[in-house]
Amino acid sequence: MEGLDQQRERVAAASRRLAAEGLTPGTAGNVSARHEDLVAVSPTGAVLSELQAEDVTVVDLDGEQVDGSYAPTSELGLHLGVYRRFNAGAVVHTHAPMATAIACVLREELPCVHYQMLMLGGAVKIAPYRTFGTDALAEAVLQALEGHTAALMANHGALTYGNDMAGAVDNMLLLEWACGVYWHAAALGKPRVLGREQLEAVVEQIVSRNYGTTQERDS
Repeated sequence: MEGLDQQRERVAAASRRLAAEGLTPGTAGNVSARHEDLVAVSPTGAVLSELQAEDVTVVDLDGEQVDGSYAPTSELGLHLGVYRRFNAGAVVHTHAPMATAIACVLREELPCVHYQMLMLGGAVKIAPYRTFGTDALAEAVLQALEGHTAALMANHGALTYGNDMAGAVDNMLLLEWACGVYWHAAALGKPRVLGREQLEAVVEQIVSRNYGTTQERDS
């Protein structure tokens, strides 16, 4: 199936990129992408820096494996929960250093210290610690994701999703950057948090300027 083969390629390429960015050391982390009612997902124990399309496992939305030589990631239930609840196109889970460090310190949320965090839904909630690979972890993360495209996982890592793989990866890179900004700001003093009026003004500016898109210059 052509579409599914493309998703397997995207899962492998995204896994390698995230590893190159230092966000998925060794076998830590997992990546998936949806094609209709099937999900291409990184296999358990995979070294993501070396993942190839033919290594990627395929399951249905009930978690039944339909293709691939390797068993799917232990966090499969979490990925499938995101697809079912938020109709996502792709999901990324990492143990990114800054995000994981922040999730080991803050308890409730990463506050909105920069307007770009609006791309993630604003302040990023932190799901309470639960054992990896469990239904309890999946449910905690799904609750933290409500209204957002990113969540931190206490003493564990981070998860983002998007309409497609590019969006999911971009959200993870943005989350890691935001965690780094907060980290450095906190080292200098108490970070200032953007308020509702400030964020609403940003949204108005984005809409009026069509911010984030390439535009022809005025003649």
